[in-house]
Amino acid sequence: MVTEKIHPAEIGFDFDGVIADTVEAFIRLACEQYDLCGILPENITDFTVEHCLDMRTDIAEAIFYQILKDSVGTGLLPMPGSVEVLSELSARAKVTIVTARPLAQPVHDWLAQLFAPEIYQQMQVVAMGDHDDKVRHIRQLGLRAFIDDRAETCMQMHQAGIQSIVFSQPWNKHKHELPSVESWEEIRTLCF
Repeated sequence: MVTEKIHPAEIGFDFDGVIADTVEAFIRLACEQYDLCGILPENITDFTVEHCLDMRTDIAEAIFYQILKDSVGTGLLPMPGSVEVLSELSARAKVTIVTARPLAQPVHDWLAQLFAPEIYQQMQVVAMGDHDDKVRHIRQLGLRAFIDDRAETCMQMHQAGIQSIVFSQPWNKHKHELPSVESWEEIRTLCF
């Protein structure tokens, strides 16, 4: 576990699976649009969902693309506690979000819908389009810590000397030995 407090200006956050409950949207859309019902979050034990679900790759990609392109329209929900904690953090510093998504605008639209304008203005989004290139962006932003749900990304950051914290999800369980958090309440304790 992380023991030293992290100033909000020095920590960044991944978007999908950390701030936004992308799994809920994925499971809901799979059922509504493809009649692939009965999937539970704990069934998703691999970051590449078609490796652990009985689902064709083209269907998984179509669902994720829909969420990435229109996060508001697909009803993407925030992770429990993320709105409250990010609002608190934004009162102390700019909140930095670095996402592997290739498009920033759907993230901006989603944030603008959920947060009051004065809070949303305190958020910067970097959409870099590559899970394996976050280290470069995090360094350029001057961050010393980052929270991500992809264990491989966290291990890359750790090897590069960036304090990486894994946001626990079924797909990263038992795949790392890095510090982790289970909730946004735990993230609050890291920064306050």
